[in-house]
Amino acid sequence: METKVLTAAGFNVYTEMYWCGEQAKTVLLINGALSTTGSFGQTVKYLQPHFNLVLFDLPFAGKSREHNALGRVVSKEDEVRIILDLIERFQVNFLLSVSWGGVSAMLALAESPPSVERAIISSFSPVINEAMRDYLDKGQAYLATRDKRKIGSLLNDTVGKYLPRLFKLYNFKHLISLAEHEYRQVEFHIAQVRELSAKNYVERFAQIKIPVLFVNGERDEYTTAADARQFAHYVADSHFTVVQGAGHFLDLESKSAWLASRESALSFFGAEVATRVFPELSPSLV
Repeated sequence: METKVLTAAGFNVYTEMYWCGEQAKTVLLINGALSTTGSFGQTVKYLQPHFNLVLFDLPFAGKSREHNALGRVVSKEDEVRIILDLIERFQVNFLLSVSWGGVSAMLALAESPPSVERAIISSFSPVINEAMRDYLDKGQAYLATRDKRKIGSLLNDTVGKYLPRLFKLYNFKHLISLAEHEYRQVEFHIAQVRELSAKNYVERFAQIKIPVLFVNGERDEYTTAADARQFAHYVADSHFTVVQGAGHFLDLESKSAWLASRESALSFFGAEVATRVFPELSPSLV
């Protein structure tokens, strides 16, 4: 692994690069709202043997945070410009996003970056359903009072309910130790997510021309497989798959979910699905 701090869209962005070879295609991984590159620990294990990988932390998070003096929140449009800069710099062929990273990933795809051939959007849907609305309501209430323990427990009790116990412990420690500007960033992010509708973001998704695979967990109540199928109304070349027995965090939750996620990703990106070797799950910040 090679690490660098790059300038993208006017921000200093910490990146991790895993090189498979000059002839290999390149995948850009886009994490969710509170995540860092560490959330892709299990994903890297099945992609790295086949592809060059690029991971990054947003300017307010993880190892990018110390390199940016942020006087304002980072908007979705900022995120899109960062993604487009990284796509151009590394001539990225494939995108893979998780959770709310799907918003900026799909907005970037709507700009038709010429090198990108395919994308996987996992654990995301165009619908704010009742379960997600309740999650957002509680998140806003706990953030308003900076009740860090409740903030730390909320993710594990909801979208992260099927994660292994050790992962939940790491999540809790991560969420109660965020910097003040990160909590402000999350508040801003929630406000943006609430605006997700055909009138704004989702309407722009109709400009996506490449094949997109939407992956959702069978047990995910927050971004359900049924809701994700509504993307077929917007993205012309939509494909869908459901990871049986999995919740929102898919390949982090169990051996079977890891194997299913691996098989769907390698197949869609055109890599041979070889012997099913399952690595030991190790905790990472999600």
